[in-house]
Amino acid sequence: MSKSFLFLLLFSSFLFASCKQTKEDTSIVELISVKEMDSLLKMEKIQLIDIRTSSEYAEGHIEGATNIDFWASNFTDLISTIDKTKPVAIYCGRGKRSNKCSAFMKKAGFTKIYDLDGGISEWKFKGKPTTMD
Repeated sequence: MSKSFLFLLLFSSFLFASCKQTKEDTSIVELISVKEMDSLLKMEKIQLIDIRTSSEYAEGHIEGATNIDFWASNFTDLISTIDKTKPVAIYCGRGKRSNKCSAFMKKAGFTKIYDLDGGISEWKFKGKPTTMD
């Protein structure tokens, strides 16, 4: 086998592997600050998901948020009702659950996921409003 043929074969394999990887992993997870979340909520039509328990949600949540409990037995069914092609912003209490949820949603094929750094605790600390509606 000639060296040029071998080089071409290796290069083609590398190129194919690179293209295949980008097609499989088109999801983007972005950890965002309270300020960035506030801007997103004002500027963009975004699906806002509070992944805390229903009792945590009832104590106060960001206006417009839909509650889907990450620990619920039917979480997978509930999250599948969310449009995967539209941007989604998620938050929890402090950020641990939303980190796990982001990874799950990425694997499930959601294309754009925003994760609120510090969760609703940071949101409240920064003086942002919550509602009990």
